[in-house]
Amino acid sequence: MLHGIDVSAFQSSSYDTDGLSFVFIKATEGRSYVNPRLTAQTKHGRDAGLVVGFYHFLWPGHVTAQAEYFVEHAPEKAGDLLAVDWETTSDGTHASNAEKDLFIRTVKELRPHNKVLLYANREYWLNVDVTSYAGDGLWIADYVSAGHPRIKAKWRIHQYSSEPHDKDVAAFADRDALREWAAGD
Repeated sequence: MLHGIDVSAFQSSSYDTDGLSFVFIKATEGRSYVNPRLTAQTKHGRDAGLVVGFYHFLWPGHVTAQAEYFVEHAPEKAGDLLAVDWETTSDGTHASNAEKDLFIRTVKELRPHNKVLLYANREYWLNVDVTSYAGDGLWIADYVSAGHPRIKAKWRIHQYSSEPHDKDVAAFADRDALREWAAGD
């Protein structure tokens, strides 16, 4: 198992990279928000030799425009990972299954040389999702022992804690295996 974290504007641009193999950085949300620390957090992860990924917090509606907004602002580099964060929004709504699936498919069309993953918590995966479409891989949030999410589905990344920040593990033998998978078509 590889260790990683995910960061947003709430975390420092010089987050601790010791012992990490990857980082996911919040890039965008909806059609108007860009993480103000995106550039610095990206540089910090790349400088540390981490596999870098970016995620978009999905809102219901205007899904194609949101996908376009995400790829416009998420740095474009072969081998980077892209993800959609599908959960309840601040106003208590969430994108539908069809919207989640369309977002993933649109990002895959716009960035055909990057892997696109679905980030969802266990509740969404088990009780909201009806299509089980996760693009190139599932990034599941379930706060239990690292690498042991309580689901019966193939997963690539497991977020297992949010204290003191979001901690993740990836189901790869080593960083080179993760890089090879991320770079594959």
